[in-house]
Amino acid sequence: MSQKTILNDAHRALGAKMVDFGGWDMPISYGSQLEEHHQVRRDAGMFDVSHMTVVDLRGARVREFLRHLVANSVDKLQKSGKALYTCMLNADGGVIDDLIVYFHEEDYFRLVVNAATRDKDLAWIGQQAAAFGVGVTERPELSMIAVQGPNAREKLIGLLREDDRARIGKLGKFVAGQAQTADGIELFVARTGYTGEDGFEVIVPEDRAVALWDALLAAGVKPAGLGARDTLRLEAGMNLYGQDMDDTVSPYEAALAWTVSLDEGRDFIGRAKLEAQKATGAPRQMIGLVMDEKGVLRHGQKVLTAHGEGEILSGTFSPTLGKSIAFARVPAGEIALGAAGNVRVDIRGKEVPVRVVKFPFVRDGQAQDGVLG
Repeated sequence: MSQKTILNDAHRALGAKMVDFGGWDMPISYGSQLEEHHQVRRDAGMFDVSHMTVVDLRGARVREFLRHLVANSVDKLQKSGKALYTCMLNADGGVIDDLIVYFHEEDYFRLVVNAATRDKDLAWIGQQAAAFGVGVTERPELSMIAVQGPNAREKLIGLLREDDRARIGKLGKFVAGQAQTADGIELFVARTGYTGEDGFEVIVPEDRAVALWDALLAAGVKPAGLGARDTLRLEAGMNLYGQDMDDTVSPYEAALAWTVSLDEGRDFIGRAKLEAQKATGAPRQMIGLVMDEKGVLRHGQKVLTAHGEGEILSGTFSPTLGKSIAFARVPAGEIALGAAGNVRVDIRGKEVPVRVVKFPFVRDGQAQDGVLG
């Protein structure tokens, strides 16, 4: 039996096509996935992400605990509201999950983790927290709505009470703050997202989520489903847990080296394996691909390189670019950017040439250099 967010009836009333996603009954689209994608790139769209898991950590040693738990350095978080993207690793350096850490106070941090990994994440966090005396509290009474697009911030800010508008409007990227709507809904507003566009991810009490959703609709923010969310995040060069990485893949093999901080004096879980991999080089690498021929790159297709075989991880048709794009994991080794033919993809027995490009493929609604050829 799939779980339902508090917005389930609202999705159905809007004609959403519902699917099972990690055990949750979620909207894949409300009509045209293509139109929803373009709506976010060009104006403002919103996603129900209430299936995500919010976890609050409290205790005198919570910062010390997080220095041990995650690969990025929480010492970067010194101002209340500041957020950090990081990976939580196992002892072999594999990614248990990718998550966001929010700093509230020295004895209070918040995590937002993926829905599909909830059970293993909570078990792992709880197991590790015990030695530090840190309290771990899941917050199922909270919902989350992501409001994304070039006009998203303006439309959400327009719903806030006058006293909060200027302050929330000045939030930097990866910073959050408390606010209220004009009719008194308490919000935790974070300038983060999963689309490559500007916007907010808003945590709201579950019993007020429908009211916020309806207010956003009235403000001209259109709903978007999981289908558009996936094409948007891949264009933006963002990993999907379980498809682009898992607990057998290190951050270095998932193009997430930038989330690893090998700062002195911090022995985080998996550090020894990452240090060894950095010294010798990771055996595999993640690359971006663009196919100029017709067709769609899909998960699991074989990728052929001069260094050996790999496979497509995430692959889709990019509505913004009008071409198929993908992440692939292939053996380590120098692969020239640009000219098609250095790498080929086996599509139903035919070796199709693709171009290797840097990602993100799209930033702020525009194709990045070299992506269109």
